Amino acid sequence: MANSINNVQAVQQALQNEMALDPTVVVYGEDVGYEGGVFRATVGLQEEFGKSRSFDTPLAESAIVGTAVGMAINGFKPVVEMQFMGFIYPAVNQIVSHVSRYRNRTRGQRSMPIVIRAPYGGGIRALEHHSESTEAMFAHIPGLKVVIPSTPYDTKGLLIAAIRDPDPVLFLEPKRIYRAFRQEVPEEAYELPIGKAKIVQEGDDITIVAWGAMMPEVQKAVESLEDISAEIIDLRTISPMDRETIVASVQKTGRILVVHEAAKSFGAGAEIISVVNEKAFLSLEAPPSRLTGFDTIFPLPRGEKHYLPTPERIRAKIKEVVEF
Repeated sequence: MANSINNVQAVQQALQNEMALDPTVVVYGEDVGYEGGVFRATVGLQEEFGKSRSFDTPLAESAIVGTAVGMAINGFKPVVEMQFMGFIYPAVNQIVSHVSRYRNRTRGQRSMPIVIRAPYGGGIRALEHHSESTEAMFAHIPGLKVVIPSTPYDTKGLLIAAIRDPDPVLFLEPKRIYRAFRQEVPEEAYELPIGKAKIVQEGDDITIVAWGAMMPEVQKAVESLEDISAEIIDLRTISPMDRETIVASVQKTGRILVVHEAAKSFGAGAEIISVVNEKAFLSLEAPPSRLTGFDTIFPLPRGEKHYLPTPERIRAKIKEVVEF
């Protein structure tokens, strides 16, 4: 059976499925237990599974991830929440020094099955530190997988895959589209492969790569293009990146535009373009291009509309690349 749910409900359903199937899965973080999370993604879990498996923590991100390390070593599968991605930085020491390298440190004898969830990105007129989009920083850390879904179906399947993965996964949830739309999603548990992009729409003139909350913006931009056939790729996983799908698409279309809301310099778009230059250079008919946020701190509410890529800006950039 399937039901029509939004992205935040897909998160809740994935957690519920895995907690029911596996008693070693525990879910915790700031306001995660009793209140069900600031975005209500964990509503009902404490009531159903008890305070020992879904509980609140002090406001201490380093301790949240640090305790997850100890739990994972001792046979649990902790799913911890950073209330916003901008709050994750106190936990970076634990993530870099321990979480990401434990398999390497033990020469493959032990794994670290931790999922770190975080609502991320802008678009909800939030305060400082509430709209971060620093996925590229974490994708640069060897041993850590970085996943960003854009639809309810993908959210559920990728989160279940992340929980079942023996290695650590940073699971970033675009809060701008938590409740933006619904999709038919199976009620039973299912997995989607981590590291595999999705071709959302096939085309011949240009490849557009995006992820998270930028996917609906790209689709809106492409809808009104009459004479341009765009191939749209939802990257879904920043690391490991599905380079093969991107390269094959550019070899067909001859052009590429990467759209992300993170700052431009040293972002994931730069890595994607480097891959295209290395693997599909002779297929290019125009310079690879990026449309991104700006190299500045994410602005406060009144300024975010000037920062985030819009369908109008995306549409103009598509035409510029195709008409080169």
